[in-house]
Amino acid sequence: MDAGRTIKLTAAAVLATATAFAAMPPAQATTQTTTYLVLYKSNSSPSTAASAVREAGGTLVANYREIGVAVVRTKSAGFASNLGRDTTVEGITATARYATKVRDLDSGDDSTAGGDLANSPATDNDTLSGLQWDMRQIKAPEAHAITGGSRSVLVGNIDTGLDFTHPDIAPNYDAANSTDCSSGAPATLQAGNDVNGHGTHTAGTIAAAANRRGIVGVAPNVRIAGIKSSNDDGYFFPEMVVCSFMWAATHDIDVTNNSYFADPWLFNCRNDAEQRAIWKAEQRAIRYAMSKGTTVVASEGNESTDLSHPRADIISPDFPPGSEQEREVTNACLVVPVEIPGVIGVTSAGNAQQSNGGYLKSFYSSYGVSTADVVAPGGDSVYGKTAAAPNGRVLSTYPADAFCRPNRTVIDNGAKYCYLQGTSMAGPHVAGLAALVVSVHGSSGSPNGTMSPGAVAAKIAQTADPQPCPDVLPLGYLESWPQSDGSPQECQGGAGHNSWYGSGQINALTAVTP
Repeated sequence: MDAGRTIKLTAAAVLATATAFAAMPPAQATTQTTTYLVLYKSNSSPSTAASAVREAGGTLVANYREIGVAVVRTKSAGFASNLGRDTTVEGITATARYATKVRDLDSGDDSTAGGDLANSPATDNDTLSGLQWDMRQIKAPEAHAITGGSRSVLVGNIDTGLDFTHPDIAPNYDAANSTDCSSGAPATLQAGNDVNGHGTHTAGTIAAAANRRGIVGVAPNVRIAGIKSSNDDGYFFPEMVVCSFMWAATHDIDVTNNSYFADPWLFNCRNDAEQRAIWKAEQRAIRYAMSKGTTVVASEGNESTDLSHPRADIISPDFPPGSEQEREVTNACLVVPVEIPGVIGVTSAGNAQQSNGGYLKSFYSSYGVSTADVVAPGGDSVYGKTAAAPNGRVLSTYPADAFCRPNRTVIDNGAKYCYLQGTSMAGPHVAGLAALVVSVHGSSGSPNGTMSPGAVAAKIAQTADPQPCPDVLPLGYLESWPQSDGSPQECQGGAGHNSWYGSGQINALTAVTP
């Protein structure tokens, strides 16, 4: 974040007036600080928010007044019950044990014509371009002959952070619009922030520069902002996710990539009061960003499970480690952000082709007829190994100090790259394509800034290459990789749209062709 740029933050900025509830008992101190999300009944925080939080024994970290959500920290054991007397409050939830860790298998105006943004082509002859089977699979090199994207377009990568010093990231890094939301409130993104490596990997797929070294991203000419939305262990707490989308909404970010689950549980159930408060807070933030023109792309997940017909959740909550519990779930339980209306849901494929056309869904990829919009390359180390993809995984940028297995590490001109697989690797291909679509078809005079999220999603779906459910599956595919409840995976729907591939595999060339 540029130190000379003034950012209007609402954290602790609400004037204190009268409290909205009766006198409270003295707060009982504990030795442990707890973080809470406070959800207000209306879509805006009341003027009494700051004083009410203080009198209840808490400290206001951030107050996102536009959506009626506050982040609070306290050592008071009675904080929640005290603030719960406030008649303006809908829900209060402690978030410390509610997070989902990054899970890779390797630890509006609807017009799409008349774009007027400045574009320039890009080349795909960087030193590691020959290893990028994923880019060739979606026809990115052919698309780059038309455009590598516009510098007017900004992608926000909501992830574990970003190594903005990496030579393939640095040319496109936007410091002024990057931030660290790991506290629940925006802060300057410092060097060395991506200890995990996941965020740098996804960012490279989106926008690695065409600079004759390393790899080339899907949109190598656009700007990219790092939005750190997890702690260094890769856990995404709800207050971090809310902060991230509010940042995107207020910083003219055209596209966000979301290669994680934002909900406290894998499936977040609306009939549970605590889960509902967090789900609604996150939904408000996501919808607010979309209302400001931000296209939201989200990965489906790596549980090989039908999200449209869920039956079991066996991995939640995953913080603290070892606290997971098996439970039955139904359609009343949702995955955020992929099941928020308007979000582009992405499943993953490897490089192996089906006998009846298209590319086989990665064995681990979750899916759903109501959640999957398109499929993109995410890698498949079991069924996706080919001559072009010898290990089946996707190569992208990586911080020098982050762990990558030696046999999956590539060093080029002193810079580090890593092979990974997961729907986390598929989503960034679509986010990069969304940036190209906005670059080519967006208008600087659009009421939504450049191009509405609905128009971007429609263009990507309409130009995807339809592919049917597979007629033959590899030996052991269904038996070895069942859904969470043990039932076999099942592809439902026709070639035009189905639960495994949505509208089909993205086609960058078709999407950017005027």
